[in-house]
Amino acid sequence: MFGSLALLAGAIWFIQIGQGHDYLLSQDRQSIRRVRLPTVRGRIFDRNGICLAGNQPDYGICIYLEELLRSGKKRPTARKAWDMVQELARITGVEPQTTLRRINDHIYMRKPLPMPVWLHLDHKAMARFAEISMHFPAADIALYPKRIYPCGALAGHIIGYVGTGKAGEDTERDYHYYLPDMEGKRGLEKVYNKWLAGSAGGSLIRIDVAGFKHDEESIREPVPGGDLRLSLDLRLQRLAEEALAGECGAAVIVNPENGDVLAMASAPGFDPGMFYPHLAVHTWQALVEDKRKPLFNRAISGSYAPGSIFKPLIAIAALIQGKATADTVLKCDGSLALGGRVFSCHGGVAHGDLDIARALEVSCNVFFYKLGLQCGYDAIYHMALAAGFGEKTGLDLDGESAGLLPSKSWKRQTKGELWRDGDTCNIAIGQGDLLVTPLQMAMFAAAIANGGRLYRPRLVIGRKRHDQSEFEPVPPILERDLRWSADHLAVVREGMRRVVCEPSGTGHLAGLPQVAMAGKTGTAEFGRKGSGRQRGWMILFAPFARPQYAVAMVMDAASGSGGADVGPRLGKMMAEIFADERRSAE
Repeated sequence: MFGSLALLAGAIWFIQIGQGHDYLLSQDRQSIRRVRLPTVRGRIFDRNGICLAGNQPDYGICIYLEELLRSGKKRPTARKAWDMVQELARITGVEPQTTLRRINDHIYMRKPLPMPVWLHLDHKAMARFAEISMHFPAADIALYPKRIYPCGALAGHIIGYVGTGKAGEDTERDYHYYLPDMEGKRGLEKVYNKWLAGSAGGSLIRIDVAGFKHDEESIREPVPGGDLRLSLDLRLQRLAEEALAGECGAAVIVNPENGDVLAMASAPGFDPGMFYPHLAVHTWQALVEDKRKPLFNRAISGSYAPGSIFKPLIAIAALIQGKATADTVLKCDGSLALGGRVFSCHGGVAHGDLDIARALEVSCNVFFYKLGLQCGYDAIYHMALAAGFGEKTGLDLDGESAGLLPSKSWKRQTKGELWRDGDTCNIAIGQGDLLVTPLQMAMFAAAIANGGRLYRPRLVIGRKRHDQSEFEPVPPILERDLRWSADHLAVVREGMRRVVCEPSGTGHLAGLPQVAMAGKTGTAEFGRKGSGRQRGWMILFAPFARPQYAVAMVMDAASGSGGADVGPRLGKMMAEIFADERRSAE
């Protein structure tokens, strides 16, 4: 008997004293829970410091379930919480935003955390709660960050939007409970999500035997996200979107000297504020089913046949290859017969003898059919490739299209056909299989304006961490110097000047009496041949002598030509831009 008692006493000593430390650590591990704490998202500003995306406090009411703990099963605690919610709803006059089932689910899955029962409350409801809060110690005001877009739908395609983030594998492994962050879903919010999101914090909470919060052991504060400064000028962005009002299309304005994107509009647009914290199903369905595709960023994702705005590249290629000079004259009889087919000028008009500048001014198709054949497609292809066509520009936005620059091998592999002179004729006037984006055309216009330097379009010009007072500049990137001869470029630039400044120019409706500008109009057929569906284009740079702006605009469905439909809109936009500059100077 004494031997048995001694053995039992030894075992008890071994468990309580000998291994007591190990059991204590195990108990601590089981009663401590790690909670991931969200951070404050960084802001986005335009080049002049105007906030495009920011945060504001969003107030709600939450319940601390450990204050309502009642002995017995979970249901009594849930019932008591539900009774309190109904009483608060009666006093504040705000309908409950939760149900008894959700309270039960919270107790089962997230018991140690406070449960939000009202979100997005206005000041009147908060004032009513503050008056009676002392009688409800288990309820308290909760503060949540809310993403706001002060300019509404302006630049929505560029800024993008956020949604509620999901827990990743690392989060699930490192934390027991996850309080969701905002997560960028589109646009700059998505591309720079890591920079804007910052670093989440964490807390250690001790729970009791029932699983309710007992105490908070420690906390690691979240690190706020960094800010972005964009190249966008909100004034120009607003003018670009106004120029497209009521139409489906896109407009891009860039600075020829560094590639800064000053404005990028896609119509119709959307308000990014409606996506956070969540978007109603019926609203999402309406956006997706809208035939105008408001979520589609036409400026970078839309691939279109360029039409006649591609003709300046044909002229540059021919001049550089020595296949033409400023004095080269070709005759237009209204059409060109080639291989049993007839390639006509627009409307069958015979322009007679023309040089390059005059052919650009009146946009003669026959001239460029002949010039393209003289130059040869290989030279055109390599010139277009060097000018950035057929590849993405490198803009830091999601969803950019590369367009399509067809090659001879592409046609053989895709269509099983050899390249023909007719294909070269089509490309020479911006038709056929050639596809470009408005952004590509704006950068091409910028290269003509600045003497042949092709920049990577730049949206972000500065970044700032939360603990910095000044933005760190992001330098521009020169993709390549095209080394275009100044004499050759002068010929093309003169032709483009006549397009806008001469009464016979196809883009004269965009002209301004006080500012000399240069441009090129274009009209491109799309859809089934003979359907009559066409898009209107115009590229432009201004002022002519010292260009500050390079612009591309496209309208998805033009009733007439690019000069007739796009020209007046572009002219009005440029008039407002220069009028604002004069007012600022005064």
